[in-house]
Amino acid sequence: MMDDRCKEPSPLVLAYIGDAVYELAVRRYLVGKGLVKVNDLHREAVRYVRADTQAMLLRVMEHKLTDDESRIARRGRNAKSGHAPRGAGVVNYRQSTGFESLVGYLYLRGEEERLREILEQAFQLVNGEAKTPDS
Repeated sequence: MMDDRCKEPSPLVLAYIGDAVYELAVRRYLVGKGLVKVNDLHREAVRYVRADTQAMLLRVMEHKLTDDESRIARRGRNAKSGHAPRGAGVVNYRQSTGFESLVGYLYLRGEEERLREILEQAFQLVNGEAKTPDS
């Protein structure tokens, strides 16, 4: 029998999927909150999806992850993905890749309930409804 890790996509593929899943979840969440103007939607979405925010989310959630989830986030964080985009430091960019890898992993494994928990906590943190280490 093959080890599950042999069948796992690379951390960067998980991050690629996770980026799309998280972006769609954010858009759905914002529209559900009643935002209808595209400029407002875009401005709000950027708050949720920027590398600095995703890095903070991973740092805050890290201690609540399962061993497998921590392993995936660590692999994503350590993956060599080229250079960080403008405005994002290397450390935050790598941590954000870890967060996206986690989201992609949960999505591809069909762990809908756990993914929902992670996303709800992320939205609460971004909205200041949950405590961060900085608050």
